[in-house]
Amino acid sequence: MSAPEAVWIGVATFEVATPGVRSLKEKRGLIVPLVERLRKRFPVSVARLAGLDRLDRETIGAVVINADPVLCRKLLERVHAFAAAFGLRVENVRLEVERWD
Repeated sequence: MSAPEAVWIGVATFEVATPGVRSLKEKRGLIVPLVERLRKRFPVSVARLAGLDRLDRETIGAVVINADPVLCRKLLERVHAFAAAFGLRVENVRLEVERWD
């Protein structure tokens, strides 16, 4: 059996600012549609990571696994662009692609 090819893992995290929100229910009504659209539009796993109990912001993460690091990065850049165009303010964007052996 031949050795497996390299596996690349891409991770994107970003904060979504929700100024003026007065309840967690109201914030959830803004964040959940973004998360669901990212899941449906892109072949990535998406999760609400931090700030679930805060009114002013929340951290969202997206992960992709692929044999090509360039495709991982391009996909995560598209995820970020889509989130930024969704109508909410996206801040503190971090994109990383690492080889996993």
